[in-house]
Amino acid sequence: MPDTSPNPGSGVAAFFKQLIEEQEVASRARVLASFTSELVPDSAASVYTLASEGGENFWAPRAIVGDATIHEQGIASDSGLLGDLFDGDSTPVTKSVPKLQREDYPHIDARRTVRSISYIPLIHGEDLVGAVEILCFGAEAIPEALETLVEISEPAAASLVSAQQYETERHDTLSSITRLTQLYDLEKVFSSTLEMEELLPLVTTKFQEILNCEAVNIWLLHPDESLELMHQAGNDPGAFKGQIVQAGEGIIGTLSNDGESVCISDENDPRLVARNNEANENRVRTLIAVAVMDRESLVGCVEAVNKAEGEAFDDDDLFILISLAGTASNALHNASLLMAERKVEILETLNTVSHEITSTLSLDRMLQTIVNAPQAVIPYERAAIALDYRGRFKLSAVTGVTQINADHPDIAPLNDLLQWVSLSDEVVHVRQRGDEIDADREETAAKFRNYFAQSGMRGFYAMPLIDDTGRVGVLALESSDPDFLGPAHVEILQLLASQTTVALRNAQMYKEVPFISVLEPVLARKRKFMAMEKRRRTLIIGAAVAAAIFLVAFPFPLRVDGDAVVTPLHRVQIQPEAPGVVYRVLVHEGDQVRAGDVLAEMENWNSRYSLAEAQARHESALMQMNHALAVNDGSAAGAQQVQADYWQAELSRAQEVLDKSKLRSPIDGVVATPRVDSFAGRKLALGDSFAEVVDTSRVIVDVGIDDDDAGLLRAGQTASVKLNSYPARTFRGQVLLVSQKAESVHEAPVFYARVAISNADGALRSGMQGRGKVKIGTYPAGYVLLRRPYIWIVSKLWDWMGW
Repeated sequence: MPDTSPNPGSGVAAFFKQLIEEQEVASRARVLASFTSELVPDSAASVYTLASEGGENFWAPRAIVGDATIHEQGIASDSGLLGDLFDGDSTPVTKSVPKLQREDYPHIDARRTVRSISYIPLIHGEDLVGAVEILCFGAEAIPEALETLVEISEPAAASLVSAQQYETERHDTLSSITRLTQLYDLEKVFSSTLEMEELLPLVTTKFQEILNCEAVNIWLLHPDESLELMHQAGNDPGAFKGQIVQAGEGIIGTLSNDGESVCISDENDPRLVARNNEANENRVRTLIAVAVMDRESLVGCVEAVNKAEGEAFDDDDLFILISLAGTASNALHNASLLMAERKVEILETLNTVSHEITSTLSLDRMLQTIVNAPQAVIPYERAAIALDYRGRFKLSAVTGVTQINADHPDIAPLNDLLQWVSLSDEVVHVRQRGDEIDADREETAAKFRNYFAQSGMRGFYAMPLIDDTGRVGVLALESSDPDFLGPAHVEILQLLASQTTVALRNAQMYKEVPFISVLEPVLARKRKFMAMEKRRRTLIIGAAVAAAIFLVAFPFPLRVDGDAVVTPLHRVQIQPEAPGVVYRVLVHEGDQVRAGDVLAEMENWNSRYSLAEAQARHESALMQMNHALAVNDGSAAGAQQVQADYWQAELSRAQEVLDKSKLRSPIDGVVATPRVDSFAGRKLALGDSFAEVVDTSRVIVDVGIDDDDAGLLRAGQTASVKLNSYPARTFRGQVLLVSQKAESVHEAPVFYARVAISNADGALRSGMQGRGKVKIGTYPAGYVLLRRPYIWIVSKLWDWMGW
């Protein structure tokens, strides 16, 4: 017969030719893996290279050929047999069944049974640089094939090392080209704006991109020669925006004094040690800093920390930063000039407004000045003031409006919003960019989402006007530009608010000197009422009487509501009665099961063997007993009867053990465990959960009721639930019980009414959410509608007087 064994040497030359033609690591690794797979029949081959990150070594899979996959990007150097190869003497490693365990190759997902595994080290010089992994599914790899792989391992390792060097050089070349392109565009980008708030992020971001570092800080000089960190790109735990450094203090303060550029490559440098005193982690390892000069004047300083690759900064990096700082200095100087001019204009306008509001005690004239005059320097579209009249806020002035009609469609939303804002003692600053609302609380975001949709505005700023005697009112500005206010504008508003508060308080005190002014609104309403036609007055009085009768006599249902969440009434965890491996899974997620149904079978070869042995021995004992009876041998028949009874008991015990290998559902329900069929082949210990079965015939809906209404809840009350998943259906049930302990939801105590609802059609599923209402009973309409104001009044009276 012809010799069909593989000839390892026949394809070595072609292998090396193909290996040399490829230049990248992945391509050469695939050539090596393909050659190995062809050399060892019925196998899968993988090629790994050793890599390191953060001082830790790991195996990086580069190529795999055959019926196996590797999902991990990095494999620990001590994992399985790869760990033995890493820790050993760099000799080939081979392991076969039955000694081969799954823990020897945990990183591999093989589609077939692995019979043996071999590892061929790839050594360059005296260093282990990689490994070839061979998974044999049939017979073990023949020694001749392994010898061939050992012979080619050294040149293969050298080819992988040279490919890695090629990729490194290519990356460095591309980085240099990218840096040159960034330098070419830098001056154009810096000249695109004179706004300091826009320029500083551009400068720091571009510096960080070109230097490829973790963070860039830009410090600007103040008139007192201190420096302030105005903007930071990236993460530098040792510095923060707004930080002030005095001249001669630390690295930046010293740089501002002598102007000498700084390049620190040693992380043990005393200057870095002092800078890292307050940094608990992500310490600065290397740093460069230069002065930003405009002609011979210091504008500020810029520093870059920690190169992204973990290397130290060098003189080339310092030269690049000096060049960048020179490019940015002109743009920063021009932006600072623009800011100075604007401050002069702002101060002149502020002086004019101050003169206007302090030169008169006419409240109306003062209000019009406040909402209109600052528009010359603050780019708002509409301003409004709401004044406090003995605890009630009234919209008193709006930009461009001389007579306030709070019910006008353009004014009513603003009036309602100011009434809500007046409840806060803090500045309210809300902006909308796209669909996102910049607000701290969800309630605030929802409120302004509706308001911005109605008004077309996108930015809102309101500040309370408060003095030593209490609150005067609220000043609000809004614009269709969410970023219409800058830091300078906010400073102006703070000064304007202080002057406005004093002026308004003086005007209010002057207006209240004639006591009759307190009664003027009441008298005006009375005069207006008496001037009406008699018929109209009668209709108004009749309507008031009818409303009172309605509130006292008309029955009205009282309900309390809250957020609702569906939970199953009954659920069980299916767990094995003995440890073992899942042999077969008979169900899938969502399958309906009955009590006693088999969900899965554990591996039970030993149990089947014990059962068969007991069955055979029992039948043998019966046959021998019958034979002894046939030959009238009573003593032998009795002895065999005892043996038959013993093996009958063993047969029952073996059958019981075999039944325990089947995982059954104790209840009727639905399999709720995702991807339960993936448990096949998995080992389960005692206490491990295989699946969860949920009884969906009835569910419990937890309705969260606020603490204010929890005292009205009782077991047996009817409830209705509307779920988000079924907006057109209403589910009804009864309250089984009320939770005895409150839970905190959004920092407010909530009690749960647990409502039992039938779920015959299986529509309700655990986790569904919606709203639930519990019917308390029927009461007069006045009690239902005015119950909360009544409770509030009673609580206030109790706080004031107590009884």
